[in-house]
Amino acid sequence: MISRFLPLRLRRLLGVKTVARMPAYQLIDQPGQLAPLLAAFDRVDEVSLDTEADNMFHYKTRLCLLQFLVDGEVFLVDALAGLPLDGLWQRLAKKHIVMHGSDFDLRLLHDLCRFRPKSIFDTMLAAQLLNRPRVGLASLLEDHFGVKLSKESQKANWSRRPLTQKMLDYAALDVWHLPALRDLLTRELVRLRRVEWLEQQCLAQIEAGLTGFAAPDENDWRIGQSERLRGPGLSVLHAVWHWREEQAKRLDTPPFKVCGNKLLLQISEAAEAGDSGDSILAKVHLGKRHTRLFPSLEAAVRDGITRDPHTLPRRRGRDRNHAALTNAEVALQDRIRADRDKLAAKLSIEPTLIATRSQLAQIARQPRQIDDILLPWQAGLLRNIPSLKQG
Repeated sequence: MISRFLPLRLRRLLGVKTVARMPAYQLIDQPGQLAPLLAAFDRVDEVSLDTEADNMFHYKTRLCLLQFLVDGEVFLVDALAGLPLDGLWQRLAKKHIVMHGSDFDLRLLHDLCRFRPKSIFDTMLAAQLLNRPRVGLASLLEDHFGVKLSKESQKANWSRRPLTQKMLDYAALDVWHLPALRDLLTRELVRLRRVEWLEQQCLAQIEAGLTGFAAPDENDWRIGQSERLRGPGLSVLHAVWHWREEQAKRLDTPPFKVCGNKLLLQISEAAEAGDSGDSILAKVHLGKRHTRLFPSLEAAVRDGITRDPHTLPRRRGRDRNHAALTNAEVALQDRIRADRDKLAAKLSIEPTLIATRSQLAQIARQPRQIDDILLPWQAGLLRNIPSLKQG
């Protein structure tokens, strides 16, 4: 049993086989099949969880599949089958949950049913705190257990039914190794005295998930380098961005599959430079799939050129945390960054785990508010760096 927790490279040296055993699993897509899962929930304090969604294939993201490892059994719940899941959510909220890269899943479940977990162990966050060079689940499973997840299934359309055998196998493996991976990472966290760091990260992840996904905003169209636009380019960007949204809704596809931000900005920058509608449109290539969309794009570009940019929705006033730093604050930010980087190198972790760029700016503005800006473990590390002692 101990061999399955050893790093893959060591198991190979010891001659331990690395062939993954495909776990047995039950696909639940009928109401009468829920009872064994709910009974399993009632026997345990901890479950492993993953989800599959269709955000790469539809305009609005839907939860498509729930994967659970409960008391040694894998259950795959078809979230599109119209099952009565109230009892499941009530039980799940009382469990400790092992997850990987939980941010998306928690936001998805919050928006679906206002779900809030009791506590989590996120193996991605743990891997980051241990400075693993690769922190994706597929990479960690391959590195530690010799398991190779199907890249094809990673990018599959999980809203299609029936789900293929390959997709179901992939979904089962997503949760099967999570407890063993958690145990392996925990031992290393204990050795480095970073367990409390992870607990704080996981609690912050739960709180962040409670905000769900950002609601639509009237200024969402201000993408990329749009702040460089002032005249007709800004009006054209507003027009073509909303054109893309309308087409994506109509086609029920993600906006980026209609066209990318790069094309929208190219069109807008050409309008800003004074190019005519004909000149701009002559350079636009939507690809064969979306050639039929060209007439509506043409109308959007021409409408944008004729619109007064002063009639566009205005940006909200910036709060203090987004205002430009003074020269003195910029200098302090640079000193804090340099000290942070030295500290991160000493600890062998990614510097942004200690404080992100925006957090550095906030600290430079208000050094005494460091405890409100950072998690306790982060603030504890930075509080004694030379730049803040001087500040």
